[in-house]
Amino acid sequence: MALRMWASSTANALRVSSTVSRTNFSLSRCFSTVLEGLKYASSHEWVKHEGSVATIGITDHAQDHLGEVVFVDLPDSGTSVSHGSSFGAVESVKATSDINSPISGEIVEVNTKLSETPGLINSSPYEDGWMIKVKPSNPSELESLLGAKEYTKLCDEEEIH
Repeated sequence: MALRMWASSTANALRVSSTVSRTNFSLSRCFSTVLEGLKYASSHEWVKHEGSVATIGITDHAQDHLGEVVFVDLPDSGTSVSHGSSFGAVESVKATSDINSPISGEIVEVNTKLSETPGLINSSPYEDGWMIKVKPSNPSELESLLGAKEYTKLCDEEEIH
């Protein structure tokens, strides 16, 4: 009971919603940041669509589960990516994971900073840790991606299982 009270008060102080019952306890979002205004793939990549370009990276939830990122393998500009297909890999101290493209299109820019400082994915997954910028070939694919609330729910469900 004391642990539940501590967790509940900590969640309130951090402004994280909590659910307390006699049988279970969970903290929403597991302290990962999910930003409004982005689209999310169920494979834990995010997309920020601005004008004719979409910026893609992995989510805070994904980088948290990977642990310290030590190497990033990204394609060259001019390469095509396909919705749901791998375009690169992230290697951490725990594992190597493929990165899937949430949309199809042509890569117009690659974040070259990640080759020198792959830890930017951990420290700034939505800003400095972006991976590629794509000119979408099928913008309607963005409509099939999750919004912030749906992605948060997906992450919460994964943590329960």
